[in-house]
Amino acid sequence: MMGWSSTSRTAHDPRERRRRCRRPLAPVGPSPLSSLMDIIHFPDDVCPARWVQPVLALGNFDGVHRGHRKILDRLRRVANERGATAVVMTFDPHPPRVVRPDKAPPLLMTIAQKLEAVAAVGVQGAAIVRFTPELSRWDPEMFVRTVLVDWLRVAEVWVGANFLFGHDRAGTFTLLRMLGGRYGFKAEKIDPVRYKDFVVSSTRIRRLVGEGRVDEAGALLGHQYHIDGSVVHGDHRGRSLGFPTANLCTENELLPPNGVYAMTITIGGVVRGSVTNIGRRPTVDDSGRTTIETHVFDFDQNLYGASVRLGFVQRLRDERAFDSLEALGAQIAADCDRARVLFDRLSL
Repeated sequence: MMGWSSTSRTAHDPRERRRRCRRPLAPVGPSPLSSLMDIIHFPDDVCPARWVQPVLALGNFDGVHRGHRKILDRLRRVANERGATAVVMTFDPHPPRVVRPDKAPPLLMTIAQKLEAVAAVGVQGAAIVRFTPELSRWDPEMFVRTVLVDWLRVAEVWVGANFLFGHDRAGTFTLLRMLGGRYGFKAEKIDPVRYKDFVVSSTRIRRLVGEGRVDEAGALLGHQYHIDGSVVHGDHRGRSLGFPTANLCTENELLPPNGVYAMTITIGGVVRGSVTNIGRRPTVDDSGRTTIETHVFDFDQNLYGASVRLGFVQRLRDERAFDSLEALGAQIAADCDRARVLFDRLSL
């Protein structure tokens, strides 16, 4: 799990993408799952009295991948055995945004998506620590005493094997366990999780997404890499080609490279197949503006303003310019045929 600093880069600037949206984002809205989970914020809220001897998982949990889920499954099991409350603690903003903003990676999930994924595992509470320049200067013991002990009254803390905390990432698991002995809580760790030949980590998954290897990223995540957003008006050119598209405006930070992708799209809780182009549409648009356009299979309803989720299945090809609209239409048809074959093979 990540500590309080990290390095990663992407070609896509999320701030630029937000500027490209033609109208303010319609909120995706709280997940029914996360709305059932107690969510508190440090330093604004008090720890709920109903949180009994909190058993805490501490980390950034970006992507809520296979390694995170191993920690969360253990957390839930231990809490159930003891009649305690299972709680996740994470940070907002992501610590590297404060500590080293020039090196901060684009995130796999928004905070809302993270809370939804955590709630789906069965965790009862989430504690979100507002990460500030002042907090970044706290030494490990001050963080433990102020946040874990005085604020949350934790009984047990679980972390990943590589988790570091406190100023200059000086807080190791050994120090956490020592401080637990001093302040009356137990500290445990989970060893790294391997999937096939790789250690699962948010850093590795970000790199895979950034390289367009979205199927491999999904394998390490244990679920599709997905983005959420609202459908906005485009130029309606896809319909004239026989392939109407939904244009997505998203707050997700990390997009794979420009190209065409086989995707799923979730509309009103129903999952459908689709093909998505991410890019600048060089055949029909010389503005240089990046768009996300999705053609939904076997669907012909008005989606403007709808909140949807796009899940990446596999990259199909690079984006390229065509000599004519007829050639572009023929290629879109071929992309759709290829995606349908893929979905049949994967039983999607």
